[in-house]
Amino acid sequence: MTERVWHKASYSSGSGSCVEVSEGTETLVRDTQNRELGHLGFETKEWSALLNTLKK
Repeated sequence: MTERVWHKASYSSGSGSCVEVSEGTETLVRDTQNRELGHLGFETKEWSALLNTLKK
């Protein structure tokens, strides 16, 4: 199993309340301050649809 690479989401503000994203065959999203609570997973098409909606 390959280690996931996480990065701070570009939509996160500098307030310390941010999320991290790991992109791959499935996009994973987690709370930076509560990493131990797990993550949400999105299929590529779902993640793309969310980002396209946010850009509007």
